[in-house]
Order: sequence, then structure tokens, then C-alpha cells
Amino acid sequence: MNHWSTDAIFYHIYPLGLTDSPPRNNFASFPQPRLVRLLAWLDHLQALGVNAVYLGPLFESSTHGYDTADYFHLDRRLGDDNTLCECIQAFHARGMRVILDGVFNHVGRDFWAFRDVLQNREKSPYCGWFSGLRFDGDNGYHDGLCYADWQGHASLVKLNLSNPDVVNHLLHAVGTWIEQFDIDGLRLDAADCVDLDFQRQLRAFTSQRRPDFWLMGEVVHGDYTRWANPQTLHAVTNYESYKGLYSSLNDANLFEIAWSLNRQFGPQGLYRGLPLYNFADNHDVNRVASLLKNPAHLYPLYLLLFSMPGVPSIYYGSEWGLSGEKTPTSDAPLRPAIGNPQAVSPCPHPDLAAAITRLAALRRAAPALRHGDYQQLLVQSEQLAFLRQSPEESLVVAVNAAQSPAAIQITIPGVTGGSLVDLLNPGQRFPLVHGRADLPLPANWGRVLRVES
Repeated sequence: MNHWSTDAIFYHIYPLGLTDSPPRNNFASFPQPRLVRLLAWLDHLQALGVNAVYLGPLFESSTHGYDTADYFHLDRRLGDDNTLCECIQAFHARGMRVILDGVFNHVGRDFWAFRDVLQNREKSPYCGWFSGLRFDGDNGYHDGLCYADWQGHASLVKLNLSNPDVVNHLLHAVGTWIEQFDIDGLRLDAADCVDLDFQRQLRAFTSQRRPDFWLMGEVVHGDYTRWANPQTLHAVTNYESYKGLYSSLNDANLFEIAWSLNRQFGPQGLYRGLPLYNFADNHDVNRVASLLKNPAHLYPLYLLLFSMPGVPSIYYGSEWGLSGEKTPTSDAPLRPAIGNPQAVSPCPHPDLAAAITRLAALRRAAPALRHGDYQQLLVQSEQLAFLRQSPEESLVVAVNAAQSPAAIQITIPGVTGGSLVDLLNPGQRFPLVHGRADLPLPANWGRVLRVES
């Protein structure tokens, strides 16, 4: 039986940004239930075809959410624990799964155990909780101690995940999230830095409590199976294809994304059957509308995103083609405040959300797009065609990234006659003669065709 994640269409929200929360937590204010603003998005998400939501960091933190101060309570800038319960119940009532950020590699300097270290130094019972902690050095805050951090950011103190007390603390938190908030999974922040033994313990812990609990990790480089396997995580972020999606369109070089898809999912693919988490943008990278040289390429890009193997995700606001570029000192432009879906006006690309809605509906209706094998049929500079096959059906996806209509000829192995019925552009049918078909393709769009005998 397929895991629910293989049928998922994710919507990624960064709540501290969307709700216009203060950039810094004063740890003194009464909880402000800003998170309930997500409820105004339910109708939009359901209409878009979303059935799973990834909510970025939610628990008490100092600033951006990835500098945790307390794993057991909702950030007071977003509300209290009842606020989170209410929101997750509302998503579940709409048939949407909910996964949260699990930030286990590091904590913020306001994390209670680290504050004890700052106060009591060598006498603190929590000295063993932090990697590389020494009292014969200094850091950027001039505390007279030093410690391992995340990528040179002294505000992010690396946890010692080989310490059983730390592991027990984190697993207790996860157990609380499952029992109290009824979450369906986690996205592990900086999973490529998180100790693999801890990941194995997390997998065993969550599987015992909820067999269908999903663990997905943030991994940028490397062999994804190092982290995504039966012992650790179910899936990881597909950064390889993320880059290829936009750069192959910018360079009129669909050979790039075709190479990645074949390498990952083709007949000899490294990740066949692995539901990688596919995305066009997220809270850490520039919006794809800012990366593409030609705005019309948003349409073939999302066609690829929804038809390639893996689990597609939409970053909030990108369904309208919102732009956003990080600065040398801030990611805030990537994480804008949006009061509600109707507040986006003027809409940069008013037809894009409707196109994504069509693609989501097609994916939900087509088992081959969700679970099928991948086989490349044709690749040219601005055209790409591939076959998705499952026991139920065979589908041909053909994409045209040119500014004008194009015509291609494809050959489907093992097929002699019949026809190709266009599911994306209903009412169009093309004959198959000796397994070959001539396909006209609209500019900056494409076709998804069912093979019928």
C-alpha cells in the first residue's frame, strides 16, 4: 500500500512571515493568536487542490523560528497551544495532512538549557547538551565560552545529539506534538547535519506511535539515500531538480532537467520509488518568479513540477507568481505578510493559480503521475516528453518551453496502435501508428496524454 505522502500535494507556509509577526520575541508578551489567520486560507487551499500543509517553525523561538527556545509550546507571537490545536483540527477537517518543522540540529541562545550554561558555566548540569562547548575560548557574543554552531551563525547553538538526555528531551517533545496536536509528520531542518543515529531513533519512535507518520529531511547535496531509507527518513528535499527546473528554462536547455529526472527516476534511477519532496521555491531561496527570465515559463515549470515523480509543493503566494529575493542580510523578502488570499492585489500572474488548480486535479485523478515509473521519450532544447506508467494507466507528458507552438514526434515502447487522449486540454486526441505519434504543443505549456488502445 502506498504511503499517504505519495498522494500529497503540499502547500508550504512560513507562519511567522505570513501572519506579520514581530521579528523578535520579547518572551514577556501574552500570546497573540495570529496563527488563526491561517483559517482564512482554508477555502483557497481546498480550491487549489492542496491536501497537505507544511507549516514552518512554530515553537517558541527568539527570532525566525529556527532558534528554538522551548520545544513544548507554540511561539507566543502566534498564540498558545490551544491556537495550534484549533488550526490543525481545521486543516484535518478539510482532509489536509499537517507536518511541522522539526529543528533538532541546533537551538537558539535563549534555549533554557543554554541560558543555564551562560549563567552557571562549568557548574551547569547541561554542559553536555551542546557540541564543542568549551570555556577556554570566546564567541561573537563575547560570553567567554565557545561552542559549535550552524554554518558560522553563533546565534544557533549545535545540540549534542549523542547525549541521551538531549535525545530523550527531543523525542519527548515529538511525542507531545503527536499526542497533543495530532500532527502527521515532520520536516527535519538541516537534516544533512543531524546525527544519523538520532534520525534512526526518531524513525523508530514515531513509527511506533503512528505507523503512517512521515519524516522528510532538508538535504541540499549528497546521495539522498543516505538520509532517505527504511531506517531513517521517508524522503528528502529534491534540491537537484529544484535547480534544474528553473535553470533549464532560463538557458533553453531542457537537457539539464531531463538528465536529472532520468538519473533520479529513470529505469536505472538512483531514487526510483523514493517520494522526493519537489519544489520550485521555499522560505530559503529566491521566489521562482524572480529567478525565471521569462515569466511565461512559470506555466511549463509547474507542469513539470506536478507531473515528475515525487511529491509536489507550492510555497505560499507563488501560485500567483509573487516575486521575492533575499538580501545579503535578510530572508524577509521571501517570507511576506499576506492577510488572506484576497489580499494579493494586483495579482502578478492572474492565470497561474487556475493552471496549478488544473494540474493538481489532474494529478489527483491520475495514479501514474503519483506512483508511476518514469521513462524519457524525447528531449530537445525547449521540448521534453516522458512516459509515466503505473498498473492502472500509461501517460505521456510533453512540455514545450518555446515562445511559439512546436511539433514533436514521439515513440512509445511496446505500443503498436491506439491513440493519445489529452487530459490537460480535454477534447484533443492524437493517433498512434506503430507506436509513434505526432504532437503539436502549445507555446509555454504542454500536454498530459493517456495511452488508449
